[in-house]
Amino acid sequence: MDAPIPKRLSYADLDQLDPNQRWELIDGIAYAMSSPTMLHQLVIGELHVALRQQFKKGPCRVVLAPFDVLLSDHDVVQPDLLVSCSDKLEMAFHRGAPELAIEVLSKSTARHDRLRKLNLYARAGVQEYWIVTPDPFLLEILSLTPDGYLHKGTYSGTDRPRSAVFPELVLDLGELQSALPEPPPLPGEVRETEPVWAVLPG
Repeated sequence: MDAPIPKRLSYADLDQLDPNQRWELIDGIAYAMSSPTMLHQLVIGELHVALRQQFKKGPCRVVLAPFDVLLSDHDVVQPDLLVSCSDKLEMAFHRGAPELAIEVLSKSTARHDRLRKLNLYARAGVQEYWIVTPDPFLLEILSLTPDGYLHKGTYSGTDRPRSAVFPELVLDLGELQSALPEPPPLPGEVRETEPVWAVLPG
């Protein structure tokens, strides 16, 4: 006997799930979101401050998770940060695709953010997607094209990447990272160094 087809959940069904757990829906499938680490939250906080400084005089708003984004009745996500410049931003949720979505990776969410949510954001029309790796710190900027996301670049150190959707938005990564705790060195990480030359016999 064939296994029963699982119910495809909708936004209204979220009220019936565990209220002590954060949930996302992708194509009607529920995904439980794990609690973030301190570094994850510190990175989000610094990004929020930097973005608010950039957008404080304009019509766009920067919103922190947890805040629902209804991409369809069966696709409801909570990006770590979003930037919205339209009336899609309502008091209870964002209806439709924001201009910019940002996800800060953790070990438990990396595949979810890089695969499921990336494909969903592209289908829904999110114009720009930032993927942030906290340790070591990396910022990847993806820009939407008719064929899907185009990888605009990966940035770190003292880079000053510019948004494709918001040309006035330039992020000073050196300043942002200076506010974060110094991470311990990764075992075996490739780093620039001076070689130790062996003394050859004469």
